[in-house]
Amino acid sequence: MANQNTEHLTRPDGTPLRVLAVDDEPSLTELLSMALRYEGWNARTAGTGTEAVRTAREFQPDAIVLDMMLPDFDGLEVMRKVRADQPDVPVIFLTAKDAVADRVAGLTAGGDDYVTKPFSLEEVIARLRALMRRSGAASRRPDAQLVVGDLIMDEDTHEVSRGGEPIHLTATEFELLRFMMRNPRRVLSKAQILDRVWNYDFGGQANVVELYISYLRKKIDVGRQPMIHTLRGAGYVLKSAG
Repeated sequence: MANQNTEHLTRPDGTPLRVLAVDDEPSLTELLSMALRYEGWNARTAGTGTEAVRTAREFQPDAIVLDMMLPDFDGLEVMRKVRADQPDVPVIFLTAKDAVADRVAGLTAGGDDYVTKPFSLEEVIARLRALMRRSGAASRRPDAQLVVGDLIMDEDTHEVSRGGEPIHLTATEFELLRFMMRNPRRVLSKAQILDRVWNYDFGGQANVVELYISYLRKKIDVGRQPMIHTLRGAGYVLKSAG
């Protein structure tokens, strides 16, 4: 299952947290940005040190996930340049499994944490959450509710109701509904749903999505105006009834 942590962190002003992911492997930064967006955060990526410094200046991130080895200059130099503008931005270094010297250098130079490759996305997200809480960049959203029409979900307590009537969901049903409620009126393909609700390396067939959509419909739509709609060949969309 993808990230199950229900505590929704934002900036103190309630806007989404901003995270910059820097690595010269596009497939890795794409995975990281997907996981960051799933948390409800804004994500930017960079593939070189030069691009990272320029993006950080424009984006003003609340945290940076930074590869030690970049094509032009190393992660330590990126951190020094970024911190000239943002002295307190937390940095998590990505290091090779056997590069002990890199980890020591990164932490000695002022890095806040490190993760060794290969890593799990859940580990990186957990480290980021802890860092941003400690740094004061993040605060827990006071109202952890998602609302679409008369459908209400509390992300902290896992309580769900429609029209005031409680709806009891399994953990997987909850994750699926949460993903849809975070993206109302947006068509979500089966592949997108599999990526975010099930493991990234999930080997099953897309019919598992159809199965769980049918479970949700029985609990949310039966006897009411439907909120979950199928767009043939495209995917599913959740929108308020009427």
